[in-house]
Amino acid sequence: MSKINSLIRKCPKSSPTAVKAYSEKINNTSLDTASKSNPALNTPIEQTRWNGWGNVDINKKVSPHGAKLIKSHIGKTKNLPSVNLQQVLKTVPKTRLPTAISSLDIVSIDQEIRLRHARGQSFPDWIAMHSGDFETFPDGVAFPETTNDVEELLKRAQEHDLIVIPFGGGTSVVGHINPQKGSRPVLTIAMSKMDQLIDLDTESQIATFGAGTQGPAVEAQLGEHGYRLGHYPQSWELSTLGGWIAARSSGQQSLGYGRIEQMFAGGTLVTPQGVLNIADIPASSAGPDLREMMMGSEGRAGIFTEVKMRVQPQPEEELFKVAFLPHWEAGKAVLKQAVQNNVGLSMLRLSNAVETDAHLHLGTTPSQFLAISTYLKARGLSSNKVMLTYGVSGDQAQNKLALTQFNKLLKQHGSVTGKITDIMGSVWAHGRFKFPYLRGTLWDKGIMVDTFETATNWNNIDEQMAQMQNAAQNALADEDENVMAFTHISHVYKQGASLYTTYFFRAAKDHTTTLKRWQKIKHAASLSVANGKATISHQHGVGRDHAPYLAAEKGELGLQVTSAMFKSLDPEQRMNPGVLLED
Repeated sequence: MSKINSLIRKCPKSSPTAVKAYSEKINNTSLDTASKSNPALNTPIEQTRWNGWGNVDINKKVSPHGAKLIKSHIGKTKNLPSVNLQQVLKTVPKTRLPTAISSLDIVSIDQEIRLRHARGQSFPDWIAMHSGDFETFPDGVAFPETTNDVEELLKRAQEHDLIVIPFGGGTSVVGHINPQKGSRPVLTIAMSKMDQLIDLDTESQIATFGAGTQGPAVEAQLGEHGYRLGHYPQSWELSTLGGWIAARSSGQQSLGYGRIEQMFAGGTLVTPQGVLNIADIPASSAGPDLREMMMGSEGRAGIFTEVKMRVQPQPEEELFKVAFLPHWEAGKAVLKQAVQNNVGLSMLRLSNAVETDAHLHLGTTPSQFLAISTYLKARGLSSNKVMLTYGVSGDQAQNKLALTQFNKLLKQHGSVTGKITDIMGSVWAHGRFKFPYLRGTLWDKGIMVDTFETATNWNNIDEQMAQMQNAAQNALADEDENVMAFTHISHVYKQGASLYTTYFFRAAKDHTTTLKRWQKIKHAASLSVANGKATISHQHGVGRDHAPYLAAEKGELGLQVTSAMFKSLDPEQRMNPGVLLED
């Protein structure tokens, strides 16, 4: 143990192996470019777009026939104008922080730093960033390096009556990190400097990290010692361990590695009432589980500083493949039978027919699209075909058994596989973290895109999907505007599955009217899942956008219990007020 921990302390944040892994999974550029753009793997916020997603050096093009397909559904589009950074910086007001806070070495009142910590990645955030109407900025941003730093910051926040907003990677899509108008100054606490592997217990397979460690840095540092966490949300490039825990995140390979609930073993939570140390005990019947209670608290209870994660050795082999099935019912049957029969896969994802067609357009050149379409048609598949993406992760013997079992299920339901679909699986794996960049490309074309998601039981999957898509597609009928929507199952459980709907609509004449269009769709979509049979969020958390709909799932007594828990740790309601629970 002592030798490994000594190596950890000496281990640089970035190694050739780690940078190569980052390059392969994210940048798809040369090794030199990846090294220069991300020397520490924990991407500095100044190297990300101030008004969009991700690293400034990375882009994802939209195929001409993909854009044409979307416009065939929603009509001709016109892009919205965008302000520049200097224009927005002029709107950042003077700080309201008292000198006792602003003078601290770990606190910045720099205008650009405050701007870059004012918004996340929700649709309203994009409207704010492109229109320049941010409304409110934090008065300062703190960059603690230790748990003691966070304790001291919360103590001073209490002394000077500050609002405190925890900040991980800034990837929230539901309004977790946005300061609100009010008389109290706002201090955002950014965890980006607490980004190191602190300890690795190889006997118990527990890794202790700073909570501000981003996805690539987690895997790079574990990979130096032959281990893996295996948590890969779509936001993996920028999101952090603390954020995953606070929002109860789910990764793309949760079927094999588990959701964050299965990975988080314990850690340190700094609250206004003191430090809560959650022991990393494997199992306990000693009353309510504090670990479970603090997960999903979304910054309302306190700030995670150090987290203990259950890790495992690097797999001998990891493969991703694609199969096509004749229709949705066949694909759904394969998923349900695979998970209920314990087939050892690491992921399963099923796109409905509309999404299958859209992905084939958006992810290919015209010649590639023609080749794939011709192949599938020759094998007897029609426009009702659905795409199933699946993966295995383990030793070769385990993977071989899992694939043998799964291939039997695929054949029973009329699947089409082959060399061309295997290539598609590899292509998906190579570019899976670049899809968020497509949002910016579409935005520049006047195509607005957003998502919403839920989870429900198998007996409600079809009805729920229909309700979600119908809600989105009809939300702008009063404006005679069309909305394109499609859905996939992204995570499966024996009891049910998640549903993830993506929708496209046209930009309006200005930012304000475009935001109103989104609000109509968002409200209709949220009502379609707040029906007592599905969750308002399977993986994105609640934030501010989903808070009005939480009562349908939790009930009034459930909200009362949750509120009482937060008040016991934060009596003065200064930690992220209005997030998760409407105050």
